[in-house]
Amino acid sequence: MSAPILVVDRVSRHFGGIQAVNDVSFALHEGEIVALIGPNGAGKTTLVNLMTGVTPASEGHIRFQSDDVTTQRPFEAARRGIARTFQIVQPFPRMSVLENVAAGALFGGARGSVADAMAAAREQLELMGLAPFADRPASALTLAGRKRLELAKSMAMQPKVLLLDEVNAGLNASEIDGALALIRKIAERGVTILIIEHLMKVVLSLASRVLVLHHGQLIAEGDAGAIVQDQRVIEAYLGEKFARRAAAERRSSVNEHG
Repeated sequence: MSAPILVVDRVSRHFGGIQAVNDVSFALHEGEIVALIGPNGAGKTTLVNLMTGVTPASEGHIRFQSDDVTTQRPFEAARRGIARTFQIVQPFPRMSVLENVAAGALFGGARGSVADAMAAAREQLELMGLAPFADRPASALTLAGRKRLELAKSMAMQPKVLLLDEVNAGLNASEIDGALALIRKIAERGVTILIIEHLMKVVLSLASRVLVLHHGQLIAEGDAGAIVQDQRVIEAYLGEKFARRAAAERRSSVNEHG
């Protein structure tokens, strides 16, 4: 395997007496899709905030392409090639869809002029299926459309690593299928993806590797098949019912192909 593009090394973050992230270490490699799962309050979004400079780490180090970026600020992360979406999507409502994406391109520093940013924005709107809505205000989009807008804004920054925070939350089954197709397209372009996700169907179909957080600690890491059988993960997050169903589905798949 190639050298990691991003390394989280014994990172912790406490807020007063609350240990939100506790001594977490892992690495992301170029082009892979990794899922970050765990119960509500496990520290998943805080971890992404640490990786993108939104929140400073209390201890530990973060390295991107071998450079120590632990103390970076959000605009510095974006300009290095680390982009992220937010769990609660909040576009600039009065700006057009196109202008929202162009703002992302300018924030990331990937485009030197407004004209270049607009051109990059149109390219991403095509990729996300939002080109017909380019001149409409962002407030006119549905939730699924706003989620795609978040992806377009992030991709306009020309990221090397993309951190997705519950990008499928609130979507119906058809919209989730569309979002997964877009995420795979992004990965095919060589972008490394870390996705916070609660839907195990999505995790199992999308991720090559899974990280599991519980009470701010990384309690398991591995391929999805192994993770759903890990007793610590079952007790902390999945539950016995899901584990039994997943095991039955695997046996059925083996019988069908065996």
